[in-house]
Amino acid sequence: MIRRRPLSPLRAFLVGEAGGGAVLMAAAVVAMIAANLPATAPVYEAFLHWTTGPTIAPALGPMTVHLWINDAAMALFFLLVGLEIKRELIDGQLANPKKRRLPVIVAAAGMAVPALIYLAVAGGTPGLARGWAIPAATDIAFAVGILALLGSRVPPSLKIFLTAVAIVDDMGAVAIIALAYTPAVDLGALAAATGTLAAMMALNRHKVGSVWPYMLGFVVLWYCVLLSGVHATVAGVLAAAAIPLTLSPGVPDEPDSPLHRIEHALAGPVLYGIVPLFAFANAGVSLRGLSLETLSHPLVVGIAAGLFVGKQAGVLAAIWLAERFGLAKRPGGAGWTQVYGVALLAGIGFTMSLFIGQLAFPDNPVLAEEVKLGVLGGSIASAVIGYCVLRLAASKIR
Repeated sequence: MIRRRPLSPLRAFLVGEAGGGAVLMAAAVVAMIAANLPATAPVYEAFLHWTTGPTIAPALGPMTVHLWINDAAMALFFLLVGLEIKRELIDGQLANPKKRRLPVIVAAAGMAVPALIYLAVAGGTPGLARGWAIPAATDIAFAVGILALLGSRVPPSLKIFLTAVAIVDDMGAVAIIALAYTPAVDLGALAAATGTLAAMMALNRHKVGSVWPYMLGFVVLWYCVLLSGVHATVAGVLAAAAIPLTLSPGVPDEPDSPLHRIEHALAGPVLYGIVPLFAFANAGVSLRGLSLETLSHPLVVGIAAGLFVGKQAGVLAAIWLAERFGLAKRPGGAGWTQVYGVALLAGIGFTMSLFIGQLAFPDNPVLAEEVKLGVLGGSIASAVIGYCVLRLAASKIR
């Protein structure tokens, strides 16, 4: 009898019931309400900016609730996703080198085209060219949440593909931040991070099976990356690369594998705790004083167009061209309508887009609010239309 491989925690979240996605969306709605009601808006802002810790990184200043969520808690989410990607690359659907090409090609196009569209719309306005990278990255938390709401209506291969693309272009966004928006990189801290990662790789090579040395290494790596000036969430993906995975082709996962144990321990707290908390902390955009004139400003239109038009155009064109010229095939079991739906979802840009926007226009509150409006508009349009396209495609197949 053939033994089926059980679903990993992240994949179970993707293909199972929509509970986790519903919690995530509910948290985002609550954030929007809290940020816009006169009675709750001051409390919401005060909570996010509440100083709850010392200054652990000079560039960040005193730690606030918002910083703990975005720079610390979300590193655990990226660790979980990194573990899933490693599983796919080594012992899963992406183990074949030919299947790795597509996410990289798509992520590159999905970053370049939105940036070009932004520059075409807003680049000619003095001072706005600095925002070229704002629509470049896909928000993996929200994209995964939409897919979770769709459940079995979307092929698992397409869900894993979007997760891989989002990880690649988030890594690209972090590289952009380090090169284009980080005022200074602490080379000493960066060297310490490299040394920590090398030590974790050495533990792997020596077949250390205990979990705690890797988790300790992850904490140290996170702190070093934080001090370096690079966005700290990248430490999660880097740490995942060093955690051992016991190969078990075609059969259930080896329960003693460190990757297996860490992944299952993190799944519940991360997917049902950290991710909704992140949504609550980042989706609260104030709409007070909104006008049609504001919505037509080049910065707002450039970001929204980059996310909604640029992302779908770049992703869909890259998939079509890669298949047309024999470089890679689209995800198995997915029709072109479903591929288009996922290309739309790639335009959900919340987290990294807002973060890059803060770096691009740090001392201009007016532009900062316009960034939020552009990100919100492009992301909502991508999420709603992408969801509708995927649901319609599923109904036609059935």
